[in-house]
Amino acid sequence: MMKLIPMPSYSQQVLIVLAFLSLFSCQKKTTEKPSLEESVLAQLDSIQGDVAVAYFNLGDPSDTLMIHAFEEFHAASTMKVPVMIELFKQEKEGKLDLNDSIVLVNEFKSIVDGSPYSMDIGDDSDDVIYSKIGSTVSLNDLMYSMITVSSNLATNVLIELVDAKNVTATMRTLGADKIQVLRGVEDQKAYDLGLSNSTTANDLMMIMKAIAEDQAGTPTDCEEMISILKDQQFNEIIPFYLPKDVSVAHKTGVITGVHHDAGIVYLPDGRSYVLVLLSKNLQDFDKGTNQLAKVSKLIYDHFLIQN
Repeated sequence: MMKLIPMPSYSQQVLIVLAFLSLFSCQKKTTEKPSLEESVLAQLDSIQGDVAVAYFNLGDPSDTLMIHAFEEFHAASTMKVPVMIELFKQEKEGKLDLNDSIVLVNEFKSIVDGSPYSMDIGDDSDDVIYSKIGSTVSLNDLMYSMITVSSNLATNVLIELVDAKNVTATMRTLGADKIQVLRGVEDQKAYDLGLSNSTTANDLMMIMKAIAEDQAGTPTDCEEMISILKDQQFNEIIPFYLPKDVSVAHKTGVITGVHHDAGIVYLPDGRSYVLVLLSKNLQDFDKGTNQLAKVSKLIYDHFLIQN
């Protein structure tokens, strides 16, 4: 004889439905896509060193990411962007003409005691310029070399021309509150005393944002700065994993255990964002560099989805 199973009461049916809904809700939570910050932090976990990230969507100010963005880092060659901005500023003020030429010298004064020092071709990323010592070179050419191939010799000549104190003061007007441009490159006496150029990811983000939004100079000047930055020859971080039709106006910085990249990323349709990736104390320079490049790709993928 078949045994009848009693139907659950109404209250029992409600409990069963709630249980299923709860189970479904839990499953949904476990399959939710990680946030941008979670994804980036997971990528950074594989880096033996200290990293800072600053991301700003130029079309949507609410879309940002800041990780250790106010921590100070040795600026390395990223400080050459503020020097470029100061050059355009002083030209606008009538203090110099970027089309003028000067005699290229290789002797500079330490900010510590004024003692002379020279640049070593073996420590510079631009060896071509050393063949021009003693001859005249245009300020435009020196500025272009300073940014695109990170010429230290060109940088020192230009910093002495515009004065590092003026560079820092101009950065304050752009909202970069902590960056310090104290000196040129390879001033060993200053380095030994801890007198080095420093920055934060947030400050470099503010500087790049100012260039992108025509606040770092006239619209024509900012357009020229972007054009120069797009000719950057060192592309191991921000552009490395991005599609070829994406252009990046950026400046890198490298010293022992340090690898930076700060720039403006332009998509073919005109959309853009600012990204700054700073690192220090890298135990494995090449691996750290590659992981930072992967962070850039994560942020690019996020930007595509957000927009």
